[in-house]
This record gives sequence, structure tokens and C-alpha cells, in this order.
Amino acid sequence: MQKLEEFWALVRDVWSTGAFGVDIGAIITALVIFIVFMWMRGLISRSIIRVLRFRVTKSRNTLDDDVLDALEVPIRLLPVILGMFLALEFLDLEDHAQDIADKLTRSLITGAIFWALYRALKPLSNLLTRLEKIFTDVMMDWLVKAMKMLVAFIGVAAVLEIWGIQVGPILAGLGLFGVAVALGAQDLFKNLIAGILIIAERRFNKGDWVRVDGVVEGTVEQIGFRSTTVRRFDKAPVFVPNTNFADNAVTNFSAMTHRRIYWHIGVKYGSSVDQLKSIRDGIEAYVLGSDEFAKPPEVSTFVRIDKFSDSSIDIMLYCFTKTTDWGKWLEIKERLAYQIKEIVEGAGSGFAFPSTSLYVESLPGEAPEVFVPPSKPQV
Repeated sequence: MQKLEEFWALVRDVWSTGAFGVDIGAIITALVIFIVFMWMRGLISRSIIRVLRFRVTKSRNTLDDDVLDALEVPIRLLPVILGMFLALEFLDLEDHAQDIADKLTRSLITGAIFWALYRALKPLSNLLTRLEKIFTDVMMDWLVKAMKMLVAFIGVAAVLEIWGIQVGPILAGLGLFGVAVALGAQDLFKNLIAGILIIAERRFNKGDWVRVDGVVEGTVEQIGFRSTTVRRFDKAPVFVPNTNFADNAVTNFSAMTHRRIYWHIGVKYGSSVDQLKSIRDGIEAYVLGSDEFAKPPEVSTFVRIDKFSDSSIDIMLYCFTKTTDWGKWLEIKERLAYQIKEIVEGAGSGFAFPSTSLYVESLPGEAPEVFVPPSKPQV
């Protein structure tokens, strides 16, 4: 019986001593408090969001709704932080342990605040719509990304300062480290600078159809810090380093004002001068009279007898359509081809095809036979 009393006394001593000077009962109670807040996290956050949602729906603009949508995830972290704070306060820790607990709570609060700012930057960037006249959409995207990086950096620095870690010496060390990294990452910085030049010069934007000879042709999907994503017409994405767009000639088809048609129409050499004039005048009248084609002096338009080729008399057609859409341009070209065929056939002429004429002065059968003397008899 005495042994049992000694064991029970030992259990009570362990229970009261616990860990870090806190009895186990207080630790269990603190865990229960934290678990309750974790369990009620959804209910508390939904209640807070519901109240905020009710208030923002009364406004006429949608900016506050977008901001609330962005802050919904950080708001769900508030009950967790509150539960941890109350649990740590209930433990009544000693000086050193209490200092660590305070720093932990401050770090969570700071992280939640900067996380909320980070997520709110995207909807808040809509306030910069007035700058769209100065900056392109891509420049606005880069500006938002830079602001996000700045907020994230300040947030990390604030958390480090809470724990007594000075950011200044770290930055100085990173500066020396950056020199070494820069020597081995020259391509990265070249691509970054090239991307800035692309955006500053407005060579192209997202959605533009571009071509770099020997590199890529397709639609621009994303202009990143290092590379640009171009989706080819076979739907395969191509990740092109920005230096390829800075060092090479880039054709931006989306910036076209008109699309060109440049043909050489070969007619038969047997066509008379009157037939050639009729064909030329008919093609010119169709192009200048159609609303689908741009007119001089806005663009250059030529329909001329150009040259005498090996097997045809070539008529040059040089004109521009008003549309830049490739599909509509093909339809206009098709209708133009039909019309040209009718004009040529209506003039009594026809289209030439490549041929080669062989002129022979005399046939082999008409030449005299070659006399071959007989061989001498052998003795």
C-alpha cells in the first residue's frame, strides 16, 4: 500500500512539474483550446466573411468584392492565430519561453498581414487602369509582379526582424554573392534586360502573331522575365529566350494595317496587245472597284505588264486587302482568283504553263549516210 502511495505521489509531481515549468494539465487545456479554435476555424471565418460580404455588396463597384475574394484565404488563418495566442497565454510560460511564444504569435500575425497584402495586390492593380494609356498590359503585369516581390521581401524581412535577425548584413552578403552569381548567370540577366526592352519598345503584346526567322512563328501567350511563351499554329508551346527577340528581326503580323497580295499572272505568248490591255484593265477595275481592297493613296496598287518570261507574258498584281484576318484574306484571294480566270478567258486568252521548245534544223533520217570503207583481206 505504501508503494502505491509513493507511485501516486510521483505521478502528481510529474503532473505538476510537466515541461518547461508548466504542469501537464495546463498543457492539455491549452491543446484543447487550440483544437477547439481549429475545429471552429471554418465557422468563425465563414461568419467574418459573411459579415464583410454583406457590407461590400452594398457598394456599386466590384473592386471591394474582388479584394474580399483575395483575402478569403488569409482570413481563414485568423482563428488559428487567435487559438494559438489564447493557448499560449493560458500556459503562463516563463520569461524565455514566453518571449519565444510572443515572437511566434507576432510572426504569424505579420505573415498573415503581408500574405493578405500580397493577394490583394492583383485586384488593387485595377486601380491603375488609367496608366494603360502609358503602359501596355504586359508592363502592367510586370509592375504587379514587381510589387508582389517587394511585398514578399518586406514581409520576410519583418519576420526576420521579429526574431532579431538583421536584414542589412544579409543584403550586404548577398551583394558580394550576387557578383559571383552574376558572372555565371550572364544569360539570365541578358534575357531579363531583353524582356524589359521588348516591353518598353512595345514590339509585341500578348495575343500577337509574331515570327522570328529560323526561331519561331506563332501567337504570344506570355512575356516572362527570362523567356517568352509562343504557341505555334500546331498548338505546341515554344519557350523562347528574350534575347532572340532583341537580337533578331521580329515580324509582328498583328500590327499590320493591311494584308498584301503579290502575284505574277502568266498568259500565253499568243495573246495580242488588245487582249493584254483588256486583261490588265479588267483586273485593275475589279481591284479598285471592290470594297475588300484598300485604295491609293492609302496603299500602293499596281496592275502592269511586267516581263516576258520563258513561256509566258507576266502581268504583275500588287494590292492590299483591308482585312488583316488570315481566314478572310484567303477568301478574298479566292474570289480574286475566280475573277482573274473569268477576265483572262473573257479576253480570249489563256494561262501559260511552263514549257520548253526544242528547235532541230534537220532530222536524223534526212542526213546522208556515212561511207565506211571495207576492211582489207588478211593474207
